[in-house]
Formats: sequence, structure tokens, C-alpha cells
Amino acid sequence: MNSLVCKSLVVQLRTDGTGRCPVLAHLCYDSDDPFAVTAVFGHDGHVLARWRLDREMLAEGLDRSVGIGDVRLCPVSTGMWQELRMDFLGDLRPDGSRHHAVVFAWAPAVAAFLRESYELVAPGREEVRVDELLAEILSTG
Repeated sequence: MNSLVCKSLVVQLRTDGTGRCPVLAHLCYDSDDPFAVTAVFGHDGHVLARWRLDREMLAEGLDRSVGIGDVRLCPVSTGMWQELRMDFLGDLRPDGSRHHAVVFAWAPAVAAFLRESYELVAPGREEVRVDELLAEILSTG
């Protein structure tokens, strides 16, 4: 059985002082890490950023504003167009402010990706194999 779900989406990136520009987002869910979704954003063959997102938070962000830390998600509706707005706060700048990027993804595509991940591990059925993890840590000492 396949333990991975991956989907590539064209999303819109907006950074400080710019309009939106298209970038590629690769979303990946691995049932061996059942709480996380890895999002890799790239453009012209270069990785712009890699974030590990909480899968439940990603799902909740399709319906309501969530997040208080470095990642904040909220639904945005423009007529019939439904988007997921993802705000990412990055490293500190020399002036003390933080890098900030906003990504807009087509919400139905994110929802479809999540549905595929639920076929591998249903919400609420995630498990962390603590005994196996502890044994691995202790064996590498």
C-alpha cells in the first residue's frame, strides 16, 4: 500500500512590496508522519521555502482563521473563487522585522489533497509509534 500522497499545485505568492506571482507548491503527506504535511514552494527549479504544516490546521484553515505563530491560515472568498490564504513569517531582518510571505492556493485543490491523505490515515486515527521511536533513539545513542 502506498503511504504517500503528493500533489503539485500552482499557487500565487505575494511578498512585501509585490503583487502576486505564480509559483509551484508541492504538498506531500506521509503516513509515517501522520500529523504533518510538507509544503515545498519553488520557482524556476529553485526551492524558495519548505514548511511542515499541521494537517489538522491545514484542514481547519479552509473553513476559518487558524494559527497564531509563524503560520496563519484563513479562507478567502472572491465571488465564486475560493482560496486558502497562508501567511508565513520567516527569519528576522536586520531592522528587527520579519520576512513575510503570503501564498494563495485554490481551496478545492487543497481540500482534494487532504481527502486523499484521509484515505491513508483518517482524521483522529493518527498514531505516533513512541516505542519504536524511543528504541531507534536509544540504539543510535
